[in-house]
Amino acid sequence: MKVIAFNGSARKDGNTAGLIRHVLKELEIEGIDTELVQLGGKHIQGCIACFKCFENQDRHCSVNKDMLNDCIDGMLEADGIILGSPTYFANVSTNIKSLIDRAGLVAKANKDMFARKVGAAVVAVRRAGAIHVFNSINHFYFISQMIVPGSSYWNIGQGLNPGDVEKDDEGIGTMETLGKNMSWVMKKLA
Repeated sequence: MKVIAFNGSARKDGNTAGLIRHVLKELEIEGIDTELVQLGGKHIQGCIACFKCFENQDRHCSVNKDMLNDCIDGMLEADGIILGSPTYFANVSTNIKSLIDRAGLVAKANKDMFARKVGAAVVAVRRAGAIHVFNSINHFYFISQMIVPGSSYWNIGQGLNPGDVEKDDEGIGTMETLGKNMSWVMKKLA
């Protein structure tokens, strides 16, 4: 089994990555392979609504000048998907939004190709707006017919400067519980 995680923060090793790593650590303890893809410093174009994915039905986006199709390949290969985002004006980062829009449309065009994979959102926030980010990611999972495990709280950690989330004991505990629950669900589905 494998989980692929996407860090949608512009900071490769900031708070979002730190939170994701706490989830991945629990998955690795349970013998699940993990991969962390850093989207920081990369650009994923938004969907251009060409709908060629419905014509081609080749499990890829027809726009191939960025890394989106590599992300889709990783998602298809994995049993579980984590999308992590900081909170930008009460919403997901632009790279996560582009990944959701394009991968989601390709999935719909190809018979809901992410159905029954396990998905988890991870959100870093300074103070407020994180619930909308959490919901945006989960809406992608739900419309994709994915299975979403819960945790002991919403999957949110608080911090502004890189490393600040490590002081958020409740946030770290939430991520650890998420990793354990994600592992449990994946094993039950297998």
